[in-house]
Formats: sequence, structure tokens, C-alpha cells
Amino acid sequence: MSQALLVIDIQNDYFPKGAFPLWNAAGILDNIEQAIHKAQAQQIPVILIQHIADKTRGLSPFFNEGTEGVAIHPRILAVAPKAPIVIKHFADSFVNTDLETTLQDLGVDELLVCGMMTQNCVTHTAISKQAEKYQVSIIQDCCTTVSELLHLIALNAVSTRMTLVNLEQAF
Repeated sequence: MSQALLVIDIQNDYFPKGAFPLWNAAGILDNIEQAIHKAQAQQIPVILIQHIADKTRGLSPFFNEGTEGVAIHPRILAVAPKAPIVIKHFADSFVNTDLETTLQDLGVDELLVCGMMTQNCVTHTAISKQAEKYQVSIIQDCCTTVSELLHLIALNAVSTRMTLVNLEQAF
């Protein structure tokens, strides 16, 4: 199987001093850096996903173009400087993006998914209609959201549709 690591929305607005800080963001950032290193060591492509609010829908509470908060966290860019960046405007990373083309060009048939927010962009991407052609696993200790409880509820909700793995099991 040919895998790819999708790293979803690790953006400044989700960290302290950002517009919408998430639970345990710093700890999850450490884990995601480890996941990227493990993927790179095994020649698994890393794809970064960046959410930019759709200006046509009015001002968003966060991820507005031109703000510091919309930027991918600098530690992620430092460990994956050559990773392709897919820009999205919806929770599902496949909707109106070139993600599927990128995956096809890489010959990928298995997705390892991690990122922010568990109950929204992570799960919407993992259960996307377009994701059905891939074997999808969520790396549960490389995801977070507004609270630990909501994170766990979201993972439980998708657990019958895909594999949930820990960082150590994923690679």
C-alpha cells in the first residue's frame, strides 16, 4: 500500500494568542512533528492542508486571509518545508481542492489523517465521499479540538467507519 500523511489545519489561530485556541494544541503539535518525521523516514509523502476562510461568505472568526492566524504553524513548515499545501475553504479537504489529484499523482491508496479540529475538518475529510476509495486511518493522538471530551466523542462517532490508531501504531 502507498500511504500519505494528511496534516490538516495546523494553523496559528488554533494556538495560544490565536483567535480560537484548542485543547492541548502544544502537545498535539509535538506529536504531529513526530508523525511527520516518521513519515519522512519511511518515504511517506506529507501533505499539508490549510483552511482559508471564504471571503465571499463574510468575515470569519478566524482563518481570514492576510492575518497571522491563517498561517500554517512555523514548526510544521520547518519540518515539512517541501510538502505540498492544499488550500481549502470547507471542512472536507476534498471539496473544491486539488487534494484528490495530488493523491492520485502520488499513487496513494491509504490515508493517515491528523490535525485540527477532530470533530470538524479531520472527520469530515476522513468520511468524505472522495475518501471512500482510500483506506483511512485517523491518528487519534495527533488530533485535537476545543475539549478532550469533544475530541473523544468525535473519534467514537467515526470508529465504525475507519481505523483509529496511535502515533506508535501508525508507522
